[in-house]
Amino acid sequence: MASSRSSVPSLTEPPLPADDAGLFELDLRGLRTRWAATAARPPMSAEAMVGADKKAQALGVPGERLMEQAGTAAAAAARALAIETDRWLKGPIVIFAGPGNNGGDGFVVARRLARAGAQVVVAFVSPDGRPSGRDAARNWDRLVREPRVTLIHVPVGRDVAILGQGIEKASIVVDALLGTGVRGDLREPIRSAVELINRTRAVMVPVLAIDTPTAVDLSSGQPSDPAVRADLTITFHRPKTGLRTRMGAALAGRVLVAPIGIPPEADRG
Repeated sequence: MASSRSSVPSLTEPPLPADDAGLFELDLRGLRTRWAATAARPPMSAEAMVGADKKAQALGVPGERLMEQAGTAAAAAARALAIETDRWLKGPIVIFAGPGNNGGDGFVVARRLARAGAQVVVAFVSPDGRPSGRDAARNWDRLVREPRVTLIHVPVGRDVAILGQGIEKASIVVDALLGTGVRGDLREPIRSAVELINRTRAVMVPVLAIDTPTAVDLSSGQPSDPAVRADLTITFHRPKTGLRTRMGAALAGRVLVAPIGIPPEADRG
């Protein structure tokens, strides 16, 4: 198992993840300590987070930069989870990515983990052949040049069954399907992907959720059926009200809160 270290507890603001040279040396306890000031902020709703993200971009913080920060933080968490469970480099990391910005975060995770030495499989779960957002599409295109990344398009639910063959050999699974924008019942192929993630967790493969476990409302904590059950969830900028409810906390598992560079003036909360 690779060595890891924890930093001295502090509530001073740390470097942002993409600028933090020591981030990939930290274990989960070290990441929690590194981001203690972020986790100590007051919780916010999904709607407030969407507003803060949009305001940050209006103030000149590029969306691609916010995505890079979020994805880098999630990659460090994924590596730390794999090391904690003695699974790092003992199988591919499988990332289920949706068509929106949550999927874009997952593409950054794939690139960062591949450059850290992992074999990564990215399952793009969408009827469309490309991500819908500009920033997510740019990060998708960058993965083509990564030799340790295998890209798989999963356009319909029946393709999920094929993807599931041998998935128990994964070191960990990353849920980057849907973030704050879930309303109502899940549609295919997302629904089948969520069911596969939960079946994979049932055979003891750890699951990391980005932003929120897919289909768990970040404001209320109420899940759709099905919803991802994660071992670790990494959310961003501030804690989320939904992940502090009884149901949300049960589905999220342990929670990390990472900074991504949203300026205070973009956050009215």
